[in-house]
Order: sequence, then structure tokens, then C-alpha cells
Amino acid sequence: MDTKAFKRSLNSSENYHRKGFGHQEEVAGVLQSEYQSNLIQQIRENNYTLKRGNVTIRLAQSFGFCWGVERAVAMAYETRRHFPSERIWITNEIIHNPSVNKRLQEMQVGFIALEEGKKDFSVVDAGDVVILPAFGASVQEMQLLNDKGCTIVDTTCPWVSKVWNTVEKHKKKAYTSIIHGKYNHEETVATSSFADKYLVVLNMAQAEYVANYILNGGDRNEFMVKFNRAYSAGFDPDKDLEQIGIANQTTMLKSETEQIGKLFERTMMQKYGPTNLSEHFQSFNTICDATQERQDAMFELVDEKLDLMVVIGGFNSSNTTHLQEIAIERGIPSYHIDSAERIGPGDRVEHKPLHGDLEVKENWLPAGSIVVGITSGASTPDKVVEEVIEKIFESKAVALV
Repeated sequence: MDTKAFKRSLNSSENYHRKGFGHQEEVAGVLQSEYQSNLIQQIRENNYTLKRGNVTIRLAQSFGFCWGVERAVAMAYETRRHFPSERIWITNEIIHNPSVNKRLQEMQVGFIALEEGKKDFSVVDAGDVVILPAFGASVQEMQLLNDKGCTIVDTTCPWVSKVWNTVEKHKKKAYTSIIHGKYNHEETVATSSFADKYLVVLNMAQAEYVANYILNGGDRNEFMVKFNRAYSAGFDPDKDLEQIGIANQTTMLKSETEQIGKLFERTMMQKYGPTNLSEHFQSFNTICDATQERQDAMFELVDEKLDLMVVIGGFNSSNTTHLQEIAIERGIPSYHIDSAERIGPGDRVEHKPLHGDLEVKENWLPAGSIVVGITSGASTPDKVVEEVIEKIFESKAVALV
């Protein structure tokens, strides 16, 4: 499929929208009242610090809603106002935040159900309005919705679209796209749909395995089993790793994406020589600015003396999980929660350990004076962060004044 031609055709369709509908000012007021927080603004203005009694809160200097997420949510609100009586669907969660998605459902926006790993688009009829989320949708989904005669509202983050353009460049030169990401994450599914040949690597360990295979060969069957469901149809590691290009899921850990890119550059240079590198390797900077800023701020925060760290965001939010990794690597007691409802009653918290299932921790707040570091993923509203801070003070019996 000529994905570039399809996108061009879609962009020119009167049923396709990538901008708002003229309700920006009205929607901005609603979003501010529902998601912004005066308390969080005060903390920002007070050097990202708030002290009440024996509890000191230290906020990361970059956290919460990024521009792409804010834009996607605003467009979804605008869509509901512009189409007050039409049926509206989202191909997945608009962003990875439970409170925002719940609010949209209250506005009578439907979410396409996932049945046995596949989305059930049978509920969508011609004339329905369908919103594509911030992390995008696959070419196949877009084509299906276009063929059905739906009105498509595309809120895909421009940083994600930038990665798609990179993959298109790989395809043009018959390069295999090596994508640093999670093969079943919606963004990576969308990105890989623009590729011809691709392989998804989750982390540095998997990248090193592939690099070693490029240099030394190996057990092809073992390779195919190891990366099952993470490569394109007909992928052959003995042929399709001779020319490679690097791409990434925008929410992955920046430092790891960079390390993986450098690893493959060294690998191809070693195999084919420095003068032939450009014929076998391509790399473009596709790391999202917002993801990078939040990770950099987290590294600064964990350098301070903290008694514990609270990371707020959806449990299926990749960028939030990577913030959690940074705290854990520093040995700081760390709790990933998705809302203030996870705290209490009493001195307890229900949280998600890294790569684990939800569990309850009793007596999670140390006695005496404590310093609590707080950050939130790019899909988390300030209002949710405020609610978490209030619950922490409540748990330590500190009145918020």
C-alpha cells in the first residue's frame, strides 16, 4: 500500500479534520476549570516547593500535560460541541489518563471496544464522527473509517507524525525500520503501519541481541521466536538487517533511544566500514521534546534529598512508566498511582510497582518530617496532581491552608 499517497488523499478529503472547529476560546475555559489547578500554579511560582507542617512537597520542574496532549483533548471537546447530536467515537483512549477518558465518556463519546486483541469497528456507521487519539491510528484503521464514510478528526501529535515521516524515508530507500518501542503500544502499531519492513526492539538488551545477529549471524528460529509479533510480515533477519533506519515510540526513555541508535551505527560501521555507513544506516532525531523535558526534570529532582517519590499517571502510560524507572534506579522508594483515590484510608496506598500488578502498601509515609518528590506523566492534568497532594497532607494530618 502507498501509505504516503493515501495520507495525501485523506488530507484533501472534506471529511478529514486536523484542526479545531472554531470553538477554541469556549473550550479553553472549560478545560481550565476541569483540569487546571490554582494550587499547582502557586507551587510553580514558589520554586516548585510547598511546605505544610512536617511535609515538604517538591515538584519536578516539568511535568503533566504536554502540548500534544492538551491539543488532543481540546480537539475532542471541540468535536463534541461542533457535532452535538452525531455519534462520536474514539479509536482508543484519547490519552492514557483515566479521569480524562471518563469525562469524555460522560460527554457521550464512545470508545471502540477491544475484542480478543482486535478493535470492533462494526459499531461505527457511515456519517459517524471518529476521533483518532494523540498517539495516532494505523493506516489500516484510517482506511477502514474513510471507506465507511466517517468524519475523521485526527488529533495525532505532530511529534508522532514526525516519526511516521521518518519511517516513510526508510521505506523509500528499502531500509528496514528498527523501532524502539513496545510492539503492542498504540503508537508503535500506528508507526509500524507506515513501514514496509520493520522490527520493534523493546530495550537495550534486545537491541544488543539484534546487533550481535547482524555481526555474527545466529539461530534464525530463535530470533523469530524472540521477536514474535514484533516484526513485519515476511521479515527475514538474514536479509532484512543489511540496511536499517532507526525510529522510536516518542514516549520511550530518551537516553535508551540514543544508546540504541549509537549501537546500531557502530554495528553497521563495523560490518560495512565507515565509508559505506550511509548506504546501510539512517538515523533522524525523533525524540519528543516534551518527553525529554519531563525526563530531564525528573533526573534533576531525584538528585535532591527525597524520602519518597510519587509518580502520577495512567498505568498504561509509557512516558509515566519511564519516569518511575528513573526514581527506582536511584533507589528512592517510589509509588506509581493514577489518581488520588489510590491513597488512603489511613496511611496506605494502592500503587503499581514497575512491571508488576497493583498492590497495597501500608504505612507508606515515613514518620516525622518528610520530603515527597512528585511528578506526573504527559497525560496527567494538574487537577489530579493537586488532589494527590491534598491526600498526602491529609494522610499526614496536615491541614492544607
